[in-house]
Amino acid sequence: MKTTALIEKGKDGTYSIFTPNIDHVIIGSGDTVEKAKKDFENSVKEILAFYTEEDKKIPTELKNITFEYQYDMASFFNYFDWINVSKFAKKAYINASLMRQYKLGQYISETQVKKIEHALNKLGREISEIKLTV
Repeated sequence: MKTTALIEKGKDGTYSIFTPNIDHVIIGSGDTVEKAKKDFENSVKEILAFYTEEDKKIPTELKNITFEYQYDMASFFNYFDWINVSKFAKKAYINASLMRQYKLGQYISETQVKKIEHALNKLGREISEIKLTV
Protein backbone atom coordinates (compact mmCIF):
# COMPACT_ATOMS: atom_id res chain seq x y z
CA MET A 1 0.00 0.00 0.00
CA LYS A 2 1.31 3.45 -0.89
CA THR A 3 0.60 6.30 1.53
CA THR A 4 1.71 9.86 2.09
CA ALA A 5 4.54 10.75 4.45
CA LEU A 6 4.67 14.48 5.19
CA ILE A 7 8.01 16.10 5.94
CA GLU A 8 8.02 19.42 7.76
CA LYS A 9 10.56 21.66 9.42
CA GLY A 10 9.57 22.50 13.00
CA LYS A 11 9.98 25.82 14.77
CA ASP A 12 12.88 24.27 16.72
CA GLY A 13 14.74 23.64 13.44
CA THR A 14 14.31 19.86 13.39
CA TYR A 15 12.54 17.90 10.68
CA SER A 16 9.62 15.58 11.31
CA ILE A 17 7.88 12.98 9.18
CA PHE A 18 4.42 11.61 9.83
CA THR A 19 1.70 9.64 8.07
CA PRO A 20 -1.66 11.44 8.12
CA ASN A 21 -3.62 8.94 6.02
CA ILE A 22 -3.33 5.72 8.01
CA ASP A 23 -4.51 4.66 11.46
CA HIS A 24 -1.06 3.63 12.70
CA VAL A 25 1.14 6.46 13.89
CA ILE A 26 4.50 6.33 12.15
CA ILE A 27 6.89 9.19 12.86
CA GLY A 28 10.50 10.11 12.37
CA SER A 29 12.60 13.10 13.31
CA GLY A 30 16.10 14.46 12.96
CA ASP A 31 18.17 17.58 12.55
CA THR A 32 18.23 16.96 8.76
CA VAL A 33 15.65 15.46 6.43
CA GLU A 34 18.02 12.57 5.72
CA LYS A 35 18.25 11.73 9.43
CA ALA A 36 14.48 12.10 9.83
CA LYS A 37 13.95 9.66 6.94
CA LYS A 38 16.29 7.11 8.54
CA ASP A 39 14.44 7.46 11.85
CA PHE A 40 11.11 7.15 10.03
CA GLU A 41 12.22 4.00 8.18
CA ASN A 42 13.42 2.55 11.48
CA SER A 43 9.98 3.24 12.99
CA VAL A 44 8.36 1.28 10.16
CA LYS A 45 10.71 -1.65 10.79
CA GLU A 46 9.99 -1.55 14.53
CA ILE A 47 6.22 -1.60 14.00
CA LEU A 48 6.44 -4.55 11.61
CA ALA A 49 8.86 -6.35 13.98
CA PHE A 50 6.40 -5.88 16.85
CA TYR A 51 3.63 -7.66 14.94
CA THR A 52 6.00 -10.44 13.90
CA GLU A 53 7.48 -10.94 17.39
CA GLU A 54 4.04 -10.96 19.00
CA ASP A 55 2.85 -13.41 16.33
CA LYS A 56 0.07 -11.00 15.39
CA LYS A 57 -1.42 -10.43 11.97
CA ILE A 58 0.09 -7.41 10.22
CA PRO A 59 -2.71 -4.91 9.50
CA THR A 60 -3.62 -4.55 5.84
CA GLU A 61 -2.57 -0.89 5.76
CA LEU A 62 0.96 -1.87 6.81
CA LYS A 63 1.45 -4.79 4.41
CA ASN A 64 3.96 -3.90 1.70
CA ILE A 65 3.69 -0.25 2.72
CA THR A 66 5.55 2.32 0.63
CA PHE A 67 5.60 6.07 0.95
CA GLU A 68 5.19 9.10 -1.24
CA TYR A 69 7.18 11.81 0.51
CA GLN A 70 5.75 15.31 0.45
CA TYR A 71 7.96 18.18 1.57
CA ASP A 72 7.36 21.64 2.90
CA MET A 73 9.68 24.18 1.25
CA ALA A 74 12.31 24.20 4.02
CA SER A 75 12.44 20.39 4.05
CA PHE A 76 12.68 20.21 0.28
CA PHE A 77 15.67 22.54 0.11
CA ASN A 78 17.31 20.77 3.06
CA TYR A 79 17.07 17.37 1.39
CA PHE A 80 17.95 18.60 -2.11
CA ASP A 81 20.69 20.92 -0.90
CA TRP A 82 22.56 20.60 -4.19
CA ILE A 83 19.96 22.84 -5.85
CA ASN A 84 21.19 26.41 -6.05
CA VAL A 85 18.23 28.29 -4.58
CA SER A 86 18.97 31.61 -6.27
CA LYS A 87 19.40 30.09 -9.73
CA PHE A 88 16.34 27.91 -9.28
CA ALA A 89 14.31 30.97 -8.23
CA LYS A 90 15.10 32.51 -11.61
CA LYS A 91 13.83 29.37 -13.38
CA ALA A 92 10.64 29.52 -11.29
CA TYR A 93 10.18 33.27 -11.95
CA ILE A 94 10.36 34.04 -8.23
CA ASN A 95 12.48 36.70 -6.57
CA ALA A 96 15.68 35.06 -5.28
CA SER A 97 15.55 36.68 -1.84
CA LEU A 98 11.93 35.55 -1.46
CA MET A 99 12.94 32.01 -2.44
CA ARG A 100 15.67 32.06 0.21
CA GLN A 101 13.03 33.06 2.76
CA TYR A 102 10.88 30.10 1.69
CA LYS A 103 13.92 27.88 2.14
CA LEU A 104 14.19 29.08 5.73
CA GLY A 105 10.56 28.20 6.42
CA GLN A 106 8.82 31.51 5.74
CA TYR A 107 5.08 31.27 4.93
CA ILE A 108 4.41 30.49 1.28
CA SER A 109 1.12 30.79 -0.55
CA GLU A 110 -0.43 27.93 -2.48
CA THR A 111 0.06 29.91 -5.70
CA GLN A 112 3.80 30.17 -5.06
CA VAL A 113 4.00 26.49 -4.15
CA LYS A 114 2.37 25.61 -7.49
CA LYS A 115 4.84 27.82 -9.40
CA ILE A 116 7.77 26.11 -7.68
CA GLU A 117 6.29 22.66 -8.16
CA HIS A 118 5.73 23.40 -11.87
CA ALA A 119 9.35 24.56 -12.26
CA LEU A 120 10.62 21.44 -10.45
CA ASN A 121 8.54 19.14 -12.63
CA LYS A 122 9.81 20.90 -15.75
CA LEU A 123 13.39 20.53 -14.51
CA GLY A 124 12.77 16.84 -13.82
CA ARG A 125 11.49 16.28 -17.35
CA GLU A 126 14.49 18.10 -18.81
CA ILE A 127 16.91 16.03 -16.73
CA SER A 128 15.17 12.76 -17.62
CA GLU A 129 15.67 13.53 -21.32
CA ILE A 130 19.42 14.15 -21.04
CA LYS A 131 21.68 11.93 -23.14
CA LEU A 132 25.40 11.99 -22.48
CA THR A 133 28.13 11.08 -24.93
CA VAL A 134 31.57 9.64 -24.40
